[in-house]
Amino acid sequence: MSKHKARWREGYGVIRHGDETVQRVEALVAALDASGQCPADTAWHLLAAADRVACMGMWMTVHMTYARQVYLDGREMQAEDFKVVPEGHTGGALNIVPGYVGYLLANALSGRTRAWMMGQGHCVAAIDSVNVLLRNLEQEQEARYPASDAGLSLLCQDFYSYELGPNGRPVAPLGSHVNVYTAGGISEGGYLGFAGLQYVHMPLPGQELVSFLSDGAFEEQRGSDWAARWWRGDDTGLVMPIMIANGRRIDQRTTMSQSGGVHWFRDHLRLNGFEPVDIDGRDPAAFAWAILSMGDDLRAQHARIEAGEQQYPVLLPYAIAETVKGFGFPGAGTNAAHNLPLPGSCATDEASRALFNEGCAVLHVPPSELADAIDALSTHEAQKRVQEKDHYLRQLVVPAPSLPEPPALSADTAPMAAIDGWFADVVRANPSLRIRIGNPDEMRSNRMNKSLDLLKHRVTSPEAGVAESLHGAVVTALNEEAVVSAALGNKQGLNLVVSYEAFAVKMLGAMRQEVIFARHVLETGRRVQWLSVPVLVSSHTWENGKNEQSHQDPTLSEAWLGEMADVAPVYFPFDANSAVAVLEQLYRQRGRVATVVASKNVIPVVCSVGQAAQAVEDGALLQSHDAEAALQLIAVGAYQLQAVMAAAERLRESGVRCSVVAMLEPGRFRLPRDAREAQYVHSDEDLARVIPPVKCRLIVCHTHAEVMTGVLRRLDTGILHTKVLGYCNRGGTLSTAGMQQANGQSAEHIVAAASSILGP
Repeated sequence: MSKHKARWREGYGVIRHGDETVQRVEALVAALDASGQCPADTAWHLLAAADRVACMGMWMTVHMTYARQVYLDGREMQAEDFKVVPEGHTGGALNIVPGYVGYLLANALSGRTRAWMMGQGHCVAAIDSVNVLLRNLEQEQEARYPASDAGLSLLCQDFYSYELGPNGRPVAPLGSHVNVYTAGGISEGGYLGFAGLQYVHMPLPGQELVSFLSDGAFEEQRGSDWAARWWRGDDTGLVMPIMIANGRRIDQRTTMSQSGGVHWFRDHLRLNGFEPVDIDGRDPAAFAWAILSMGDDLRAQHARIEAGEQQYPVLLPYAIAETVKGFGFPGAGTNAAHNLPLPGSCATDEASRALFNEGCAVLHVPPSELADAIDALSTHEAQKRVQEKDHYLRQLVVPAPSLPEPPALSADTAPMAAIDGWFADVVRANPSLRIRIGNPDEMRSNRMNKSLDLLKHRVTSPEAGVAESLHGAVVTALNEEAVVSAALGNKQGLNLVVSYEAFAVKMLGAMRQEVIFARHVLETGRRVQWLSVPVLVSSHTWENGKNEQSHQDPTLSEAWLGEMADVAPVYFPFDANSAVAVLEQLYRQRGRVATVVASKNVIPVVCSVGQAAQAVEDGALLQSHDAEAALQLIAVGAYQLQAVMAAAERLRESGVRCSVVAMLEPGRFRLPRDAREAQYVHSDEDLARVIPPVKCRLIVCHTHAEVMTGVLRRLDTGILHTKVLGYCNRGGTLSTAGMQQANGQSAEHIVAAASSILGP
């Protein structure tokens, strides 16, 4: 037995190698040696180094929770070395360390840098701890946290420091969740479960992605069960999902553990098209073996499919890394291990301090031995591969799409039908871009017929005569979070989401996580490269009256108006030309998720293509203007514009001079909430140019009046002279005209409201 192999077999600190792991790793090393990827002695050296880095990563993780000072020599810590108030999701972070080190080990063994993501974003201390040791850091952390007692002490002091700078921003390039400063981080992971919905839609052919998933998130967010039915080797790279099965949520056991534990979960996975494999969640070597083996398995299945020896769906490999919450440190396996595994504050409680020192003594690696381990795993230059902080999902390269000229529509047209025709042309013009349409309901009901016939539903058993295909680009499931995640995960392609307005509100969390992360990236001066994603909400409040009030819900657009307008715009196209113009603009932009409230019914075309483009540029169109107007009518929504135009004619007939504004993007006219949003919204001068000042204003909107009143505060000329008519929660089985009548938005209601602010 070689020296390095014997060294690995001994384990290190809390890490021990079970018989099954030893057998698997011996076979793996032999295969790597035979293929020429990695000589056996080098592989054993890497494996032994990973044990030491994992132990020291766990050592650093508990320091980030409890300590103010770090001593790399491993001396016993005194009361003054600790935080008085510790904080951190320590148990989960400890469980991630072996997994993340195993991921790094797999890359070093194979000479290939894979992408990674983590559903447990609150376990970021694990990633930061390992990265700071290996110097796999973004420039801000590299400068602030040198590999010294002082540098690592500052890392611990910054963790949950809550310190703000003069600009109101956190001082530390560090957070309680994965963030832009987390080397290689691509998703905050604050909404548990979305990683499980997105990972299968992320890599392109030739790319590989390792996803760390949570057993608690598995029961919280449904939809990840369908990953196996979506994967296709011709348009998707290799995915390696790994469940960290530590058996507890915050203060109770998971449903999984109560239903039979890993045995139950293994059966569940098999029923849903996965090929589960159990690994030791305490051993980085087990994770590395799983990553490399799962990749080989999936690659082999695709080869058999191409040879006609197997059919889709594949049996998607899925590793179950069984461990206990907080493995490797006192308190493991208890409810307390979720957050603070020790019974008290080490700064004030002697017993807790003794436990900390005892636990850290087992994990500590002497500086010289640690340096050798770090050097062994730092193979990037020799293997000519990028560091993990620069994996392909972190450093996206997405070409600008070729966008056809919008059609010049003049006859009455359904906005959704116009979008459908133009989007189908976009797809044909961009054969190199992977397309994903997320659809939780009926594409045809929302008039997306051409796109559906061209792209087809992705299914595992296509039915003849139906728009279905094994390789369809339309991901349809009765789960809004799952289908929006198909689009949000496809960051290297072109995306669209189509939903009923009332149902789309369930997409909010996934949408919000994306724009928050994107904006944080922009705030650091970095670029966001993924193409903007339109979320089309149709069959909306004002045209879905026949389906009762549960289907008459403008919540998504209202909630999205609360997000920052520069990354989370809300559009209300008022005809077919403006609807297409909105999508064309979005696909020219990057890093934005837009809510687009588009009508599916046929309505009049009220502007030319040029006017629509100008409306997108300005956020509104002065549909009809009177320089001497006594009243300005502002419509936010297509049906609102139709009612406003009819009311304007009646008012003019009675001698009231008025102008009509079709507002496309209300967020452009809001009061900015920070400097970045101020660059996006209109200045006072531009606002006056786009919407000329008039003393009396009547706003008729798609949303509840209270929401739009706040958003358009800058246009408010006072309670006596400005009035807002919005959705009043009146609904039922009604036509569009009935909805407007019931909610006080008919032409007659608008005329009456105008009279009340104009006075006698």
